Amino acid sequence: MPLDTAAEDRDLILERIIDVPAETLYTCWTTAELMPQWFCPKPWTVSNVRLDVRTGGNSYMEMNGPNGEVMPQPGVYLEVVPNQKIVFTDAFTEAWKPSDKPFMVGIVTFEDLGDGKTRYRAVARHWTVEDKAAHEQMGFHEGWGVATDQLTALAKTL
Repeated sequence: MPLDTAAEDRDLILERIIDVPAETLYTCWTTAELMPQWFCPKPWTVSNVRLDVRTGGNSYMEMNGPNGEVMPQPGVYLEVVPNQKIVFTDAFTEAWKPSDKPFMVGIVTFEDLGDGKTRYRAVARHWTVEDKAAHEQMGFHEGWGVATDQLTALAKTL
């Protein structure tokens, strides 16, 4: 199945028109030092970010919870089109090593609408309908919405 084909029964989608140029939003997604400033809703934080942003490159970060939780987030970039698209997955941890439990493919697109505006679309495509339901129950819409608000606020300062 091509990555652009909708898998409606397994997709969670956030889409917004953001008053920030596409390349600035892309920069926030691809700069390790910026990720902790926006990537997850407080009181959670992000640390230990390492990004090799290229098709086949690895990514790694840790999400840190308010009660000492540490959630490693290893992954691989499946497709990178600068200023337009980032596709990543947790199905591989590094160097194409399969993960123990693949959960999703993330597809983030940045469509330049002109006048410094961008159609920002983030899709979480899950391996199973059950994984989608679990992610939705974990607060996908609220959490990714807050992260997008934080992304927008940061991007406006760059």
